[in-house]
Formats: sequence, structure tokens, C-alpha cells
Amino acid sequence: MLDRTIAFLGAGNMAEALIKGLLRAGTARPESLIATARRADRLETLQRTYGVRVTQDNLAAVREADVVVLSVKPQVLDKVLLQVASEVDPRKLVISVAAGVPIAAMQRRLGAGARIIRAMPNTPSLVGAGACALSPGEHASEEDLAIATRIFQSVGTTTVLDENLLDAVTGLSGSGPAYIFLIIEALSDAGVKVGLPRYTALKLAAQTVLGSAQLLIETNAHPGQLKDQVTSPGGTAIAGLHTLEAGGLRTTLINAVEAATRRAKELGEQFLEKS
Repeated sequence: MLDRTIAFLGAGNMAEALIKGLLRAGTARPESLIATARRADRLETLQRTYGVRVTQDNLAAVREADVVVLSVKPQVLDKVLLQVASEVDPRKLVISVAAGVPIAAMQRRLGAGARIIRAMPNTPSLVGAGACALSPGEHASEEDLAIATRIFQSVGTTTVLDENLLDAVTGLSGSGPAYIFLIIEALSDAGVKVGLPRYTALKLAAQTVLGSAQLLIETNAHPGQLKDQVTSPGGTAIAGLHTLEAGGLRTTLINAVEAATRRAKELGEQFLEKS
């Protein structure tokens, strides 16, 4: 059990995923969690569903919190930081899930001694299957990192990286669900083209992706080794793989991660210029 009061500034999907995960894992009690949002109906839903404390006042939430999770969109983060900076002192841990916003930019708004950890989770956190990278700022302690790790492990797996690698994480696992959903949709369309009913094709495609990922994780085998187990000489899988290679799937996915990483860096640079 985390003996900390945690305030979530911005009660969107990621904040709700973390609240749900923390309560399900028994890592936090409802009364130790505070959620803020502009919409009263959203707060009423969270309070009714999870029993957490809610408020529309970001300053009041920060004042009571030991840990402040910045879960607003990057476009409004600067405004929120300016709003709450007076209540953020070095005794409070600040965790940001805003994609592309560097620790240095937040440090400028919150003060040189602010304890900040930047996190890059992804949307499968909504079902407890997220992948998250954490990067501590210079004033964050080992205890701070342990607290952040426990928070995000309640909704999936975590890894700790230097901040200069977080844009790459954004391009890979942060944006990656969109690539996988596109692949599942394409596989489903292919199933329909060769005669399968739409629901059946989609169910088979999604389960194939899920099962393949689980097999790789649980066996810790190289993906090439697992691929070879499926491809018998002159068989169906090798014929399909040949078509994928001819179509440049591998290169296209690499280029997609590169493009998303580059865009994340651009957004971070823009935020630094603004701050």
C-alpha cells in the first residue's frame, strides 16, 4: 500500500486507468486519490465508480497531495503548470504523462528543485496491459522512482530509461498501438476478402496478435525463432511472408517509428521554446 495522497490533474482515460489499476492492485485506497477535471459530470462519474475524491480546483488538489500526476493534454500542460506552481514545493513528487514535454520545460515552471519524473505509458494501460517508460529528473530520488514504478506497474510493465530515449519510446510503444490496430484491421479485411464473416475475421486477427505477443513474452524467444516455427518448407506462412517482405512491411514499420520519434522531438522542442 502506498501511504501517499495522489492527485491526478486531468481526469481523462489515462488518469482513470491509473486510478482503476491502483485500486484493483490494492496499492492505494480511494480516499487517498484525488481527481480534477473541468467537467462536473466527469468527476461525478469517477466518484460514483471508484469512490475517489474529486474537485475542479487544481490548486486545492495539489495542496493536499504528496504525489501530483500531470495527466492533462500537452497542449494545456503549460497553463496548468503556471496555475499550480505556487503549491508545488520540493516535498512533492511530480509525475508527468504528457507526451513530448521535456523535464527541463517543467522545471522552469515549477522551480529548480522540483522532483519530477516523466512517464510515457500507452493506451493498453486501460486494460491493465500497458507498457510504460519512466525517466527521473535530477532531483528525483530512488524512493520517488520506486513510487512511480508502483503506480505504473498497477496497469502494466515499466522500464527506466534516460530522458533522451523517451521520444523513441513515444514513437515505438506510445504510438505503437495505432500501428497494431491498423495491422489487425488489415488482417481482418483480408479475412473478409477470402471469405470469412467480418466478426470472425476480426476476432481471429485480434487473438492472433494477442497470442503471438504473449508467446514471445512468456518464452523469451527471439521473434525470428518463433517465426521459423510457423514457416514450414513450401508452406502457407512462407508464401505470406514473401508477400509481406515484397510489400516492404518491415521497412514501413521502421519508418513509422522513426517518423513518430522525430515528431515527438519536434513537439518537445516547441514546448521548450514556448517556456
